[in-house]
Amino acid sequence: MTTKSKNRSAIEAEFDTTGSYGPKEAVELVKQMAFAKFDESVDMAFKLGIDARQADQLVRSTVSLPHGTGKDVRVVVFAESDLARAAEEAGADLVGGKELADAIQAGSQSLDFDVTIASPDMMSVVGKLGPVLGPRGLMPNPKSGTVTQDIGKTVEAFKAGRVEYRNDRYGNVHVPIGRVSFDADKLVENLVAIGDEIYRARPAATKGRFVESVTIASTMGPGVKIDLGDLEDLIKESR
Repeated sequence: MTTKSKNRSAIEAEFDTTGSYGPKEAVELVKQMAFAKFDESVDMAFKLGIDARQADQLVRSTVSLPHGTGKDVRVVVFAESDLARAAEEAGADLVGGKELADAIQAGSQSLDFDVTIASPDMMSVVGKLGPVLGPRGLMPNPKSGTVTQDIGKTVEAFKAGRVEYRNDRYGNVHVPIGRVSFDADKLVENLVAIGDEIYRARPAATKGRFVESVTIASTMGPGVKIDLGDLEDLIKESR
Protein backbone atom coordinates (compact mmCIF):
# COMPACT_ATOMS: atom_id res chain seq x y z
CA MET A 1 0.00 0.00 0.00
CA THR A 2 2.88 2.40 0.73
CA THR A 3 4.38 1.94 -2.75
CA LYS A 4 1.03 2.49 -4.37
CA SER A 5 0.49 5.68 -2.38
CA LYS A 6 3.89 7.06 -3.40
CA ASN A 7 3.24 6.21 -7.04
CA ARG A 8 -0.16 7.90 -6.90
CA SER A 9 1.35 11.04 -5.36
CA ALA A 10 4.09 11.19 -8.00
CA ILE A 11 1.58 10.75 -10.80
CA GLU A 12 -0.80 13.43 -9.55
CA ALA A 13 2.12 15.86 -9.37
CA GLU A 14 2.60 15.51 -13.13
CA PHE A 15 -0.61 17.24 -14.17
CA ASP A 16 -3.12 19.84 -13.04
CA THR A 17 -5.77 17.91 -11.13
CA THR A 18 -8.10 20.93 -11.19
CA GLY A 19 -7.81 21.58 -14.92
CA SER A 20 -9.57 19.97 -17.87
CA TYR A 21 -8.07 18.53 -21.04
CA GLY A 22 -9.13 17.77 -24.59
CA PRO A 23 -10.11 14.11 -25.09
CA LYS A 24 -6.92 13.25 -27.00
CA GLU A 25 -4.65 14.87 -24.41
CA ALA A 26 -6.61 13.27 -21.56
CA VAL A 27 -6.19 9.81 -23.08
CA GLU A 28 -2.46 10.33 -23.50
CA LEU A 29 -2.18 11.43 -19.87
CA VAL A 30 -4.07 8.39 -18.63
CA LYS A 31 -1.81 6.08 -20.63
CA GLN A 32 1.36 7.81 -19.40
CA MET A 33 0.28 7.76 -15.77
CA ALA A 34 -0.75 4.08 -15.58
CA PHE A 35 1.76 2.41 -13.27
CA ALA A 36 0.23 -0.99 -12.42
CA LYS A 37 1.93 -4.18 -13.58
CA PHE A 38 -1.27 -5.39 -15.25
CA ASP A 39 -3.10 -4.01 -18.27
CA GLU A 40 -5.38 -1.54 -16.54
CA SER A 41 -8.91 -0.85 -17.72
CA VAL A 42 -9.70 2.70 -18.82
CA ASP A 43 -13.09 3.94 -17.66
CA MET A 44 -15.17 7.01 -18.45
CA ALA A 45 -17.38 8.63 -15.80
CA PHE A 46 -20.22 11.04 -16.52
CA LYS A 47 -21.83 13.24 -13.87
CA LEU A 48 -25.31 13.94 -15.20
CA GLY A 49 -27.75 16.69 -14.29
CA ILE A 50 -30.63 14.30 -13.67
CA ASP A 51 -32.80 13.48 -10.69
CA ALA A 52 -32.15 9.75 -10.42
CA ARG A 53 -35.19 9.40 -8.16
CA GLN A 54 -37.50 10.18 -11.08
CA ALA A 55 -38.37 7.31 -13.40
CA ASP A 56 -38.62 9.65 -16.40
CA GLN A 57 -35.01 10.84 -15.93
CA LEU A 58 -33.23 7.50 -15.84
CA VAL A 59 -30.46 6.90 -18.35
CA ARG A 60 -29.93 3.30 -19.47
CA SER A 61 -29.11 1.62 -22.75
CA THR A 62 -26.22 0.03 -24.65
CA VAL A 63 -23.55 1.30 -27.02
CA SER A 64 -21.24 -0.57 -29.39
CA LEU A 65 -17.60 0.44 -29.06
CA PRO A 66 -15.69 0.62 -32.35
CA HIS A 67 -12.74 -1.20 -30.77
CA GLY A 68 -14.36 -3.17 -27.96
CA THR A 69 -13.26 -3.08 -24.32
CA GLY A 70 -10.35 -5.51 -24.53
CA LYS A 71 -12.21 -7.82 -22.18
CA ASP A 72 -13.47 -11.33 -22.86
CA VAL A 73 -17.19 -10.76 -22.21
CA ARG A 74 -19.03 -13.70 -20.66
CA VAL A 75 -22.67 -13.89 -21.78
CA VAL A 76 -25.45 -15.99 -20.26
CA VAL A 77 -28.68 -16.48 -22.21
CA PHE A 78 -32.14 -17.58 -21.10
CA ALA A 79 -33.84 -19.08 -24.14
CA GLU A 80 -35.23 -22.34 -25.46
CA SER A 81 -35.45 -24.29 -28.72
CA ASP A 82 -34.31 -22.39 -31.84
CA LEU A 83 -33.36 -19.29 -29.87
CA ALA A 84 -31.18 -21.35 -27.53
CA ARG A 85 -29.41 -22.87 -30.53
CA ALA A 86 -28.90 -19.40 -32.02
CA ALA A 87 -27.34 -18.26 -28.74
CA GLU A 88 -24.94 -21.21 -28.67
CA GLU A 89 -23.93 -20.68 -32.30
CA ALA A 90 -23.29 -16.97 -31.57
CA GLY A 91 -20.86 -17.87 -28.80
CA ALA A 92 -22.91 -17.54 -25.60
CA ASP A 93 -21.02 -18.93 -22.62
CA LEU A 94 -24.06 -20.39 -20.89
CA VAL A 95 -27.55 -21.10 -22.24
CA GLY A 96 -30.52 -22.46 -20.38
CA GLY A 97 -34.10 -22.08 -19.25
CA LYS A 98 -35.95 -22.77 -16.01
CA GLU A 99 -33.32 -25.22 -14.80
CA LEU A 100 -30.64 -22.54 -15.13
CA ALA A 101 -32.79 -20.02 -13.28
CA ASP A 102 -33.38 -22.54 -10.49
CA ALA A 103 -29.64 -23.19 -10.21
CA ILE A 104 -28.88 -19.48 -9.95
CA GLN A 105 -31.61 -18.96 -7.39
CA ALA A 106 -30.30 -21.90 -5.32
CA GLY A 107 -26.76 -20.56 -5.48
CA SER A 108 -25.38 -23.65 -7.23
CA GLN A 109 -24.61 -21.74 -10.45
CA SER A 110 -21.77 -19.21 -10.46
CA LEU A 111 -22.60 -15.61 -11.34
CA ASP A 112 -19.25 -15.18 -13.06
CA PHE A 113 -20.68 -13.53 -16.18
CA ASP A 114 -20.96 -9.98 -17.51
CA VAL A 115 -24.21 -9.83 -19.48
CA THR A 116 -27.56 -11.57 -19.20
CA ILE A 117 -29.79 -11.83 -22.26
CA ALA A 118 -33.28 -13.32 -22.34
CA SER A 119 -35.98 -13.95 -24.89
CA PRO A 120 -39.29 -12.22 -24.01
CA ASP A 121 -41.06 -15.52 -23.26
CA MET A 122 -38.45 -16.36 -20.62
CA MET A 123 -38.96 -13.22 -18.54
CA SER A 124 -41.60 -14.88 -16.39
CA VAL A 125 -38.82 -17.24 -15.29
CA VAL A 126 -35.99 -14.71 -15.19
CA GLY A 127 -38.11 -12.14 -13.34
CA LYS A 128 -37.87 -14.25 -10.18
CA LEU A 129 -34.10 -13.70 -10.20
CA GLY A 130 -34.42 -9.96 -9.67
CA PRO A 131 -33.12 -10.05 -6.08
CA VAL A 132 -30.05 -12.00 -7.25
CA LEU A 133 -29.26 -10.41 -10.63
CA GLY A 134 -30.55 -6.88 -9.99
CA PRO A 135 -27.96 -5.75 -7.40
CA ARG A 136 -25.19 -6.98 -9.72
CA GLY A 137 -26.53 -5.09 -12.73
CA LEU A 138 -27.20 -8.37 -14.54
CA MET A 139 -30.98 -8.26 -14.87
CA PRO A 140 -32.15 -8.31 -18.53
CA ASN A 141 -34.07 -5.20 -19.54
CA PRO A 142 -35.81 -4.16 -22.79
CA LYS A 143 -34.30 -0.65 -22.50
CA SER A 144 -30.80 -2.05 -22.70
CA GLY A 145 -31.68 -4.44 -25.52
CA THR A 146 -31.04 -7.50 -23.38
CA VAL A 147 -34.64 -8.72 -23.60
CA THR A 148 -34.95 -9.56 -27.27
CA GLN A 149 -36.14 -12.03 -29.85
CA ASP A 150 -32.97 -11.45 -31.87
CA ILE A 151 -30.81 -13.51 -29.54
CA GLY A 152 -28.02 -14.47 -31.94
CA LYS A 153 -27.17 -10.95 -33.11
CA THR A 154 -27.40 -9.59 -29.57
CA VAL A 155 -24.93 -12.16 -28.26
CA GLU A 156 -22.55 -11.38 -31.13
CA ALA A 157 -22.83 -7.63 -30.45
CA PHE A 158 -21.92 -7.95 -26.77
CA LYS A 159 -19.10 -10.32 -27.57
CA ALA A 160 -17.78 -7.81 -30.13
CA GLY A 161 -17.79 -4.83 -27.78
CA ARG A 162 -21.28 -3.60 -27.01
CA VAL A 163 -21.49 -2.36 -23.43
CA GLU A 164 -24.45 -1.59 -21.23
CA TYR A 165 -24.62 1.61 -19.23
CA ARG A 166 -26.97 2.92 -16.56
CA ASN A 167 -26.97 5.76 -14.09
CA ASP A 168 -26.45 5.09 -10.40
CA ARG A 169 -28.55 6.69 -7.65
CA TYR A 170 -26.34 9.77 -7.71
CA GLY A 171 -26.83 10.40 -11.43
CA ASN A 172 -23.41 9.10 -12.46
CA VAL A 173 -22.71 6.77 -15.38
CA HIS A 174 -19.52 4.67 -15.55
CA VAL A 175 -18.52 2.99 -18.81
CA PRO A 176 -15.32 1.13 -19.80
CA ILE A 177 -13.62 2.42 -22.96
CA GLY A 178 -10.78 -0.07 -23.29
CA ARG A 179 -7.36 -0.90 -21.87
CA VAL A 180 -4.20 1.12 -21.24
CA SER A 181 -2.50 -1.03 -23.91
CA PHE A 182 -4.91 0.26 -26.60
CA ASP A 183 -3.56 2.78 -29.10
CA ALA A 184 -4.53 6.30 -28.05
CA ASP A 185 -6.55 6.81 -31.25
CA LYS A 186 -8.67 3.72 -30.50
CA LEU A 187 -9.38 4.88 -26.97
CA VAL A 188 -10.40 8.28 -28.29
CA GLU A 189 -12.75 6.72 -30.85
CA ASN A 190 -14.35 4.59 -28.13
CA LEU A 191 -14.59 7.65 -25.88
CA VAL A 192 -16.33 9.69 -28.58
CA ALA A 193 -18.75 6.86 -29.38
CA ILE A 194 -19.82 6.66 -25.74
CA GLY A 195 -19.99 10.43 -25.39
CA ASP A 196 -22.24 10.66 -28.43
CA GLU A 197 -24.50 7.95 -27.06
CA ILE A 198 -24.82 9.59 -23.64
CA TYR A 199 -25.65 13.01 -25.09
CA ARG A 200 -28.31 11.41 -27.31
CA ALA A 201 -29.78 9.63 -24.27
CA ARG A 202 -30.82 12.86 -22.55
CA PRO A 203 -34.27 12.34 -20.98
CA ALA A 204 -36.89 14.85 -22.12
CA ALA A 205 -37.74 15.67 -18.50
CA THR A 206 -34.20 16.83 -17.68
CA LYS A 207 -33.76 20.57 -17.18
CA GLY A 208 -30.56 22.64 -17.45
CA ARG A 209 -27.16 21.20 -18.37
CA PHE A 210 -27.38 17.45 -18.94
CA VAL A 211 -23.70 16.43 -18.89
CA GLU A 212 -22.09 18.29 -15.99
CA SER A 213 -18.64 16.71 -16.09
CA VAL A 214 -16.70 13.85 -17.70
CA THR A 215 -13.63 12.14 -16.29
CA ILE A 216 -11.48 9.26 -17.52
CA ALA A 217 -9.07 7.17 -15.47
CA SER A 218 -7.20 3.89 -15.53
CA THR A 219 -7.94 1.30 -12.84
CA MET A 220 -5.19 2.50 -10.49
CA GLY A 221 -4.62 6.01 -11.84
CA PRO A 222 -6.09 9.41 -10.98
CA GLY A 223 -9.04 10.88 -12.83
CA VAL A 224 -8.40 13.28 -15.70
CA LYS A 225 -11.20 15.76 -16.36
CA ILE A 226 -12.24 16.24 -19.99
CA ASP A 227 -13.09 19.64 -21.44
CA LEU A 228 -16.78 19.40 -22.37
CA GLY A 229 -16.49 21.87 -25.24
CA ASP A 230 -13.70 19.85 -26.87
CA LEU A 231 -15.65 16.62 -26.34
CA GLU A 232 -18.80 18.06 -27.89
CA ASP A 233 -16.79 19.31 -30.90
CA LEU A 234 -15.33 15.83 -31.49
CA ILE A 235 -18.78 14.28 -31.19
CA LYS A 236 -20.17 16.67 -33.81
CA GLU A 237 -17.27 15.87 -36.15
CA SER A 238 -17.95 12.13 -35.79
CA ARG A 239 -21.64 12.35 -36.77
